[in-house]
Amino acid sequence: MSTLVVLGFDGLHTADEVLNKLRSLQKEYLIDLEDACVVEREASGKVHVKQAVNLTALGAATGVSRGALWGALVGILFLNPLAGMAVGAISGAGAGALAGSLAKYGIDDDFVKRLSATIPEGSSALFVLFKSVNEDKVLPELEPYKPRVLRTSLSNEDEEKLKAELSKLG
Repeated sequence: MSTLVVLGFDGLHTADEVLNKLRSLQKEYLIDLEDACVVEREASGKVHVKQAVNLTALGAATGVSRGALWGALVGILFLNPLAGMAVGAISGAGAGALAGSLAKYGIDDDFVKRLSATIPEGSSALFVLFKSVNEDKVLPELEPYKPRVLRTSLSNEDEEKLKAELSKLG
């Protein structure tokens, strides 16, 4: 089961920096990110939402590989695997891109929009959906950014533990 945590930061680009830090920690297998979204609210009040996962591109990439594989297999039947692979890749990319653009995956867009309206001007927030995390290693890495927990899908008890750990770090 995935867990959603929304962290608030004082700086306008701080959420981007933290997302980059989490991506590096993911390469070390300390956190398993499923989706992420950065929201920045300028001093003028304008809100920018940056999705970390482009579902259309992800779907197209997946479609290319699956289409090429199936196209090659069908092409073998008709003694022309290269043509089958090319046709399969093209049709797979189209179908994958369409599926990716229509997919409801990750963090709900309406939820992001509703919560981004509450973020103070000149600050940012990071929406993180993860499957697992090594708290002992990840939380100290977030210390310099002074995050505040805005929302979470954790139980009340686990949310209080997370807030306590973050307050000890800061």
